[in-house]
Amino acid sequence: MDQNSTTTLGGIVGTTPPRLNGIETRSIDYVPENERHGRVADQGPFWFLGNFQFFTIAIGFVGPGMGLSLGYTVLAGTLGILFGTLFMAFHASQGAHLGLPQMIQSRAQFGYRGVVVVLLGTAFTYIGFNVVDTVLMASGLKAIFGWSPTVVAIATAVLALALAVYGHDWLHRVFKWLLIASLPLYIILSLAIVFGGVGGKIDHPATFTLVAFASQFAASASYNITYAPYVSDYSRYLPRNTRPRSIITAVFVGASASAIWLIALGAWLATRLGASDGLMALNGAGNAVFHGFGAVISLVSIGAMAATMGLNAYSAMLTIVTGLDSFRSVKPTRAIRVITLVVLTVLWVGISLAVSGNAIDILFAALTMMLYLLVPWTAINLVDYFFVRRGRYAITHLFTPEGIYGAWGTRGLVSYAIGFASTIPFFVLPGVYTGAAAQRLGGVDIAWVVGLVVSTAAYLLPWRTLDTAAESAAIAASEIELTAQ
Repeated sequence: MDQNSTTTLGGIVGTTPPRLNGIETRSIDYVPENERHGRVADQGPFWFLGNFQFFTIAIGFVGPGMGLSLGYTVLAGTLGILFGTLFMAFHASQGAHLGLPQMIQSRAQFGYRGVVVVLLGTAFTYIGFNVVDTVLMASGLKAIFGWSPTVVAIATAVLALALAVYGHDWLHRVFKWLLIASLPLYIILSLAIVFGGVGGKIDHPATFTLVAFASQFAASASYNITYAPYVSDYSRYLPRNTRPRSIITAVFVGASASAIWLIALGAWLATRLGASDGLMALNGAGNAVFHGFGAVISLVSIGAMAATMGLNAYSAMLTIVTGLDSFRSVKPTRAIRVITLVVLTVLWVGISLAVSGNAIDILFAALTMMLYLLVPWTAINLVDYFFVRRGRYAITHLFTPEGIYGAWGTRGLVSYAIGFASTIPFFVLPGVYTGAAAQRLGGVDIAWVVGLVVSTAAYLLPWRTLDTAAESAAIAASEIELTAQ
């Protein structure tokens, strides 16, 4: 038996409580109440830092790149972020209530094995984002300091790997440190811009087009929606009796505030300085405040992005282990988490070193495709949790194909297929494919909105066919079993 394992109960491996300074002992298994040491106060800063780096600045380039004015770009970005963060924040409340990673909980909708359909999309998204982050960091640091892209890719990957291996507590701890380092720097830069310390050189036309406004809204909304598949991974150590409203509020404020701030900053850099690269723009604007400030704020932003890569790697590990467990029972030990993370790191570094600038454009299109794949999932998961089962699940049954949720969740899989199929005519994948409906809309991307609406309706409308009362006995037995751990 693994040195960290003590008992096996209902398919859930019991382990010793995690050591705060050691490698996390939990992965895809249930977190018992006596190990719930998380605090709601940490959720806001954690997700604030998750968006507090130069990648977010680039989201503010979308509108200006299509001719949208500064004011309209900021408005569209703000509205988009507020809308997209709603979905992310509501998922966060599931972690504390259920004590499970998000993808394990999704077995209730898609089945013990059927959840793999969604896992494929989420795993690709995590790896894809780390590839994009690595290439952007490597190219930016080469342009600013002349550093070797290969060295940058490997060094940042090692940092992200170490953070993901140590897990939940160290992710929260490092994010807090980076926020303390980052916040004063961005305040100084923002104040300098407001009071004229960074002079704008371009007279950007004050224009408005619906296509540009909608594109900026969609880019901003989708930015935080992509956090939905793994936000619960970082709230599952909160006490079970934590008020959902407090979790939702903390995550919503944290994730939206930093994104709105930096998207507005990016819009200013694009419209006043003609910026088209987030890191280069950050460095140039910083040096306009005083020489050397650009290098400092750029390196701190790189640190925040490397930490976010650790966040992606950690959740990718949970996703891969969940997928393996769906077909062959996996004991969630430290060894399996380390091996999985090493393989994932080698994979994203290898892809990062192989792709070219043009390949990055293709990858961004692929990530957009992943958004289309994930949106029906978030709709189904939230509808099931808040409106159908109302948060009542037999947790031990999520770890066996013979449980009440079955191996394949027909209702969830069919609703997902209907929702995804409805988005195809609205696809906007630049240089790859634009659907007929999207062409009639002038290229405005509303595919993800269609996916949300149709998936919600497909899952929610026939909800009376599900006998939730029949699950009560299994839920009661599950609670007794969990309490006995």
